[in-house]
Amino acid sequence: MKALRKIKLGEIVFGDPNGFVLIAGPCVIEGEKEVLRHAEKIAAIARSLEIPYIFKASYDKANRTSIDSFRGPGLKEGLRILKRVKDEFLIPVLSDVHSVEEANEAAAVLDIIQIPAFLCRQTDLVVAAAKTGKIVNVKKGQFVSPWDMIHVIHKIEAAGSQKILLTERGASFGYSNLVSDFRSVPIMRGLGYPVIFDATHSVQIPGGLGNASGGQSEFIPTLARCAVAAGVDAIFLEVHENPAKAKSDGPNSLKLSMLKDLLAVLKEIREAAPVGS
Repeated sequence: MKALRKIKLGEIVFGDPNGFVLIAGPCVIEGEKEVLRHAEKIAAIARSLEIPYIFKASYDKANRTSIDSFRGPGLKEGLRILKRVKDEFLIPVLSDVHSVEEANEAAAVLDIIQIPAFLCRQTDLVVAAAKTGKIVNVKKGQFVSPWDMIHVIHKIEAAGSQKILLTERGASFGYSNLVSDFRSVPIMRGLGYPVIFDATHSVQIPGGLGNASGGQSEFIPTLARCAVAAGVDAIFLEVHENPAKAKSDGPNSLKLSMLKDLLAVLKEIREAAPVGS
């Protein structure tokens, strides 16, 4: 087990034993006004609770169940909108990259580059993200054991970077189901880098609606509480003001009106049980 390396992004610290970072926003960029509205409201909630906050939304949802599903505005327009979020609200932004060609252009705006779960073993993509010099958050594939994430770490380190975050988002359990094994939190932290828990994708039911993924959003608070108690360094939440009308991942999104109460509880748990206590 390696000593945990703290990852810093300005004044935000991943690996603070007394606190956690919030990464949150709608699954996909549905439009400029919608993104700005969500970013402003979530940032205000996080600020009121003194929780460090990073805005997340995807400019392209490349992994959709159906070819007819909404994917987002694309790279150039999506990055323009995310830059506006950064400039207007003075908060860092995170989004996914899906190809080597996207990495450098995305790095011009993004503070954290995210590798989607299904692409976590794509060596060229992981290396390209690492070479941008930005923090790289790798979502552990549903098909990957927590201890095997050491190989992803080695790829990023070999590319000259130690700015690494790992995300747990559930493991495949039979068909169209995910389970969260909270042993993965200390296991992956033991690899030497901070761990994020994605409490919303972990309740997803892949392909559960036939031509779209379903979800059990009622379990988001339960899994988030478990993750903070298990010692995660950050909580990842897809948040939407009206999940029933969300254009992506609505069934496994947290309703914006529930966010403040959930974060307050999570903060109490962390204060009662600091990491390592």
